[in-house]
Amino acid sequence: MPITPPLSAGFGYGIVLGLGFAFALGMITTTYVLKRYNSEVQTSEMFSTAGRTVKSGLVASAVVSSWTWAATLLQSSGVAYRYGVSGPFWYASGATVQILLFATLAIELKRKAPNAHTFLEIIRARYGVYAHLVFTVFGLMTNVLVTAILLTGGSAVVTALTGMPTAAACFLLPVGVVMYTIAGGIKATFLTDYVHTVMILIIIFIFAFTAYTTDANLGSPSKVYDLLATATKDHPVAGNAQGSYLTMRSKEGAIFFVINIVGNFGTVFMDNGYYNKAIAASPVHALPGYVMGGLSWFAIPWLAATTMGLSALALESNPVFPTFPSRMANEDVTAGLVLP
Repeated sequence: MPITPPLSAGFGYGIVLGLGFAFALGMITTTYVLKRYNSEVQTSEMFSTAGRTVKSGLVASAVVSSWTWAATLLQSSGVAYRYGVSGPFWYASGATVQILLFATLAIELKRKAPNAHTFLEIIRARYGVYAHLVFTVFGLMTNVLVTAILLTGGSAVVTALTGMPTAAACFLLPVGVVMYTIAGGIKATFLTDYVHTVMILIIIFIFAFTAYTTDANLGSPSKVYDLLATATKDHPVAGNAQGSYLTMRSKEGAIFFVINIVGNFGTVFMDNGYYNKAIAASPVHALPGYVMGGLSWFAIPWLAATTMGLSALALESNPVFPTFPSRMANEDVTAGLVLP
């Protein structure tokens, strides 16, 4: 059955354009203040490297924000919905490894190519033209894939909540990002990454405290546990121990963990955004920044999915659920609509 959006399309346009322009205006103002009072000149070097002086805290928040993309919140909740409590842990742990290992690359990059601007520049200097062309193709394909996932995932959520046309959301979501990046370069992305991360954490905390302490239909961990036990009896999970949503012994969850840990190497090691953050970092702050960022990121998909994926499972038998009395359609779960 079709799900009626709880908000009107006007809210969708207002959120997408309003938040986008708010971030753009904030970063444009910040850039102007730095230029006016800190004598900061926006040269091409400053635009692409932020003077190579970014400290570990900002590096960590930028890593967390960069790795918190559509799949982090939407797919992790879908995995929790499918496999139960094991899903969020497998998702979070499987995608933390790549960032922690990238810390090694970050420190080697600062040691051996301190004046580089992109990882492709390093590939060309070290391995020559042919390897450079191969990695250029890999990098382009990775960025096309990641951009498509971010835009379609974000647009699917906006459409589900407001009824705003998906195509319009895809085209309008990047507008604010493009504006503040053009105005402030990579330093603007570091500052907005910090704000993004704080906002995401606040929202996830609101979700968690609502689900596990104050909500009228859930309201406590024991109530969620009981509802998940009931869901296990109604529709047990194939491959889970005793079909339970409350076990870490999940065959399909473990298979997903392997796929997740292998597949995400490409989206990190072929994305120039992670190299840019290492390049912009101060030499002594690159390694701790990535280690802190990788460890901090774990909490976001784990808590978000443990809250939202399990809440969706627990509420399916309640008339307040949008698809009651039916379960969510598999294509809706795949589209990332468990969280919204």
